[in-house]
Amino acid sequence: MDKFWLKSYQPGVPAEIDWTQYRSLTHLMEESFRTYAARRAFVCMDKSITYGQLDRMSQQMGAWLQSKGLKPGARVAIMLPNVLQYPVAMAAALRAGYVIVNVNPLYTPRELQHQLIDSGAEAILVLENFATTLEHVIAKTMVKHVIVASMGDMLGALKGTIVNLVVRKVKKLVPAYSLPGAIPFNRMMAEGARMTMTPVVIGHDDIAFLQYTGGTTGVSKGAVLLHRNVIANVLQNEAWIRPTIDTLPKGQQLQFMCALPLYHIYALTVCALMGIRVGGMSVLIPNPRDMAGFVKELGKYRINIFPAVNTLYNGLLNNPDFAKLDFSSYRVCNGGGMAVQQVVADKWLKVTGTPIVEGYGLSETSPVATANRCDIHEFSGTIGLPLPSTEIKILDDDGKEVALGERGEVSIRGPQVMAGYWNRPDETLKSMTPDGFFKSGDIGVMDAAGNTRIVDRKKDMILVSGFNVYPNEIEAVISGHPGVLECACVGVPDANTGEAVKLFVVRRDPDLTKEQLLEFCKEQLTAYKKPKYIEFRDDLPKTNVGKILRRELRDTTPA
Repeated sequence: MDKFWLKSYQPGVPAEIDWTQYRSLTHLMEESFRTYAARRAFVCMDKSITYGQLDRMSQQMGAWLQSKGLKPGARVAIMLPNVLQYPVAMAAALRAGYVIVNVNPLYTPRELQHQLIDSGAEAILVLENFATTLEHVIAKTMVKHVIVASMGDMLGALKGTIVNLVVRKVKKLVPAYSLPGAIPFNRMMAEGARMTMTPVVIGHDDIAFLQYTGGTTGVSKGAVLLHRNVIANVLQNEAWIRPTIDTLPKGQQLQFMCALPLYHIYALTVCALMGIRVGGMSVLIPNPRDMAGFVKELGKYRINIFPAVNTLYNGLLNNPDFAKLDFSSYRVCNGGGMAVQQVVADKWLKVTGTPIVEGYGLSETSPVATANRCDIHEFSGTIGLPLPSTEIKILDDDGKEVALGERGEVSIRGPQVMAGYWNRPDETLKSMTPDGFFKSGDIGVMDAAGNTRIVDRKKDMILVSGFNVYPNEIEAVISGHPGVLECACVGVPDANTGEAVKLFVVRRDPDLTKEQLLEFCKEQLTAYKKPKYIEFRDDLPKTNVGKILRRELRDTTPA
């Protein structure tokens, strides 16, 4: 197809990338381990590990996993916030030939159980703060090997002991749990140090990640991301920012601010893996909701690359100490995961002097598909241009390409597009065109320069702070309450999170209260999925065949 948008590229950005230069993500990582052995790779809570240490430690953990008899291709779940154990576990699992299943640590037992069963995970690394969730469901899963980490594991003996004491005894953040046979992270590492990891031949078409995303049928589904998909997106993102970061003094190590969770594909690709590829240093923030602590951490480093979502940027701007920081090192502030609001972008530019470069992508595209040029001087309000080696078509309901300036579904083809949904050939078939374009479900308009603007959503998906929330899942959970006759939920605008979940309920029990429903949701749904608003109604609008009309509910809800 005619990639007319190439004429709009920033000078120095190539039209294509060569993802075949690496055999696998293992090949990519091991190149950096050798090249940058003495450099700091990741920093968390003032403790850092070098590329050489990451190399050694990941081999130790990989050897331990192999010693348990896990075959190549086995699923290893990682249920951690942004702590140093994450990059160790990620590199270990990939190098040992396994498939990583990223798990949100805040999942409820119901959500965790589905993901572990669906993926077939046989091993899991979980932070002790969330081990009680695993305890509730492990017997129903295939998980045979459990490694329990603590916040202080990799912070050194003295600091680690103090941190664990505060987390466990002072803040009481570790609920009691029982996981017979589980091994502490540091003991596992000590055992692995006495073993040798067996090299595994891994190719482009081997699965690297099962990245779970919201399910249209009420449960999440795993996007199958092959090694070549993720390699491609790492190289595409690097090519996109390269002309801008090359303005830094030669030889200076890039510093990435990694406040977004690594279990989310955005941070995983744009921070952890791209950071490794360029020999950068990623600063891990375990709890960015602690805004005061986050600002304090920002003040310690000369950050160059800062990916975030709108809510995170907004939160920083509303902290009185943030504006006192030195922003002179900032080069690229990426905005993704959710729409960036103009007011936030304008204020960020005014305070930091660096514009927010908005991009667009999905778990299914590893994730980045489009982005604004990094040399923009103001917020554009579009999702930008297709990345190198990426094609975008705007399609009508019949799958035909519309004329420039007309609305249609944003559809994406490129080496970063997933292989399909795990165990869901029906969903895969619905999401792909015969010529290999992934149908995003978002309605957009492309202009003559190749920039696309998102104008609506074809799917009923709700986007809360960059996380996908599917109404079917919420409705399936709420329908299980004995006091509910029927229900429906929609997304409504929210100043803080972009969108929020609004639930409409027809009561079976006339005494059912909003408080009772919210308590029920608390047990079944991760925080970002819980309804922010609940409205009781006598009935819900339906089609002639009884299908609830969510769009009508949205249209009757004040903005």
